[in-house]
Amino acid sequence: MIYVTGDTHGDLTRFKDPQMKKLGKGDTLIICGDFGFIWDGSKQERSALRKLAAKDFTIAFIDGCHENFDILESYPTEMWNGGMARVIAPNLIHLMRGQIYTIEGKRIFTFGGGHSQDIEFRSDNDWWEREQPTHEEIMEAVDNLENHGNEVDYVITHEPPASVKDCLGVDVFERIEVHALFEEIIKSCTYQKWFFGKCHIDKNIPVKFYAVFNNVTPLK
Repeated sequence: MIYVTGDTHGDLTRFKDPQMKKLGKGDTLIICGDFGFIWDGSKQERSALRKLAAKDFTIAFIDGCHENFDILESYPTEMWNGGMARVIAPNLIHLMRGQIYTIEGKRIFTFGGGHSQDIEFRSDNDWWEREQPTHEEIMEAVDNLENHGNEVDYVITHEPPASVKDCLGVDVFERIEVHALFEEIIKSCTYQKWFFGKCHIDKNIPVKFYAVFNNVTPLK
């Protein structure tokens, strides 16, 4: 079974939540950005990564706005389930921007990154410009979707489409290029459900959009 949850921000206690008990051997948990366990390379962080690597299910995450991209990008890329990924450990996978993976027969389009609303407080010491998707990543996403006939089963992003933020009553502080990509996907692609993590709430926006945070939601 495939499950989706929201930002973990390096909080190991999230994996002790009773909802996590439903995950078992062979399952996959997808985290919608701000994974946070690849941040400072500390002894404590390495210990946490070893504990995650010992899980008997796969943990796959997209990047968000609070990642250390210097460390994350030091891991080599390789093909994983049909798309390019960074394999942190055999069961710990970074799902890269604009890729389409086939997991348990489901085609899943992923696109991490976004815009930090707290950039003015973080820009001097713990903010990376690479949080914002590049034009090249966006064009690769367009090509990959076209190669799959603009049809996937699920879309998983960190940022929501700007129009969905409007529905949630969340201010869009800055429109970035990836927002245009997402609006185009809404119009031109076929998919069952779209999950995103940035808003830190658990809420369904009828009919296809799901903000996720604490909930561990099965893909059905």
